[in-house]
Amino acid sequence: MSTVLLKNIGTLVSGDIGHPLLDADSLFIEKGLIQKVGQGLAEAADKVIDCSGTTVSPGFFDTHCHVVLGDFTPRQNQLNYIDSAHHGGVTTFISAGEVHAPGRPTDPAGTKALAMLAHKSFAKIRPGGAKVAGGALILEKGLQEKDFEELAGEGVWLVGEIGLGSVKNPEEAAPMVKWAKKNGFKVMMHTGGTSVPGSSTVTAEQVIAINPDIVSHINGGPTAVSPREIKKLVHETELWLELVHCGNNKAACIAVEEGKKAGALERFIIGNDAPSGTGVVALGILRMICHVASFCGVAPAQAIAMATGNAAGAFGLNRGLIAVGREADLVIMDSPMGSVGGDALEALAVGDIPAVSMVLVDGAVTVNKSRNTPPPARTSCLL
Repeated sequence: MSTVLLKNIGTLVSGDIGHPLLDADSLFIEKGLIQKVGQGLAEAADKVIDCSGTTVSPGFFDTHCHVVLGDFTPRQNQLNYIDSAHHGGVTTFISAGEVHAPGRPTDPAGTKALAMLAHKSFAKIRPGGAKVAGGALILEKGLQEKDFEELAGEGVWLVGEIGLGSVKNPEEAAPMVKWAKKNGFKVMMHTGGTSVPGSSTVTAEQVIAINPDIVSHINGGPTAVSPREIKKLVHETELWLELVHCGNNKAACIAVEEGKKAGALERFIIGNDAPSGTGVVALGILRMICHVASFCGVAPAQAIAMATGNAAGAFGLNRGLIAVGREADLVIMDSPMGSVGGDALEALAVGDIPAVSMVLVDGAVTVNKSRNTPPPARTSCLL
């Protein structure tokens, strides 16, 4: 695998919400991993990217994507939506459950088979170059501990939003969550009002009783829990708290404000929650980062950390941070032409979507000028 040098970086966003900016202007990548971070690096490399004083950050996560198989969504009858979001800087997509699969099986054998199929399929394909963690088990009545052991043996490690299947109440879900965690699964749980026919309203009390890892869309998917319940989830749990684009924007700011009071911004992650009835918004993750930075009073580099380092921590993945040994999934971006912001971070602060000029996955360029963001004021280039 080739070596890559990124030089002339104007602003380097670390992905670490506690220390969001790095005093460095260059990165050296080898075998798909970040090997050096520093000032004026001049290592010989097979490829050199001149960032032209623009901003580099870890690639974004979409922590809430309802994939099915391949780059197609039957929910919106749309092709290439993953590739399109990749042009918005998203390099990792996390399945929240293949709930929109036509004729989705709801028996134990069928729900296991779907999770295995999606997991194994996405392990072999990267739509547009993006990484997809597919195969999130939807909890259905009748699943036993041995089923979680079998799935773990096949590599499945996600439980999709609890509440989308037939298992909804704490009495049924709590034992399954224990079995899942025992076998290394990360567990998500629907929170708020119903999203699709067959789903159910989920309260903060139910979330606490079931004890997942991730509170899916604390700001609603699309209907949020009450401000009182948001406060309860922020202040009375240690769970990861997901903000989504296809949710209630006012509730998102309420949650972030409570997070600031609790000193808990490191627990916030960002997802799109699409494809859904809201549709497919290619720039949904960038739009949510922008919302948090421009309306919720969070420093732009910290808002980016919610969609990078925080998300990597929530799902235990070796990416999302600019640090030696991390997978070299990166976004190069700048202020869009015409913005009053002088760079990508200033653009986010004033409410403008940054312009993505290049995306790298494992050190390989997968997007060379985004087809979905506005053009950048300055352009990075491969020398």
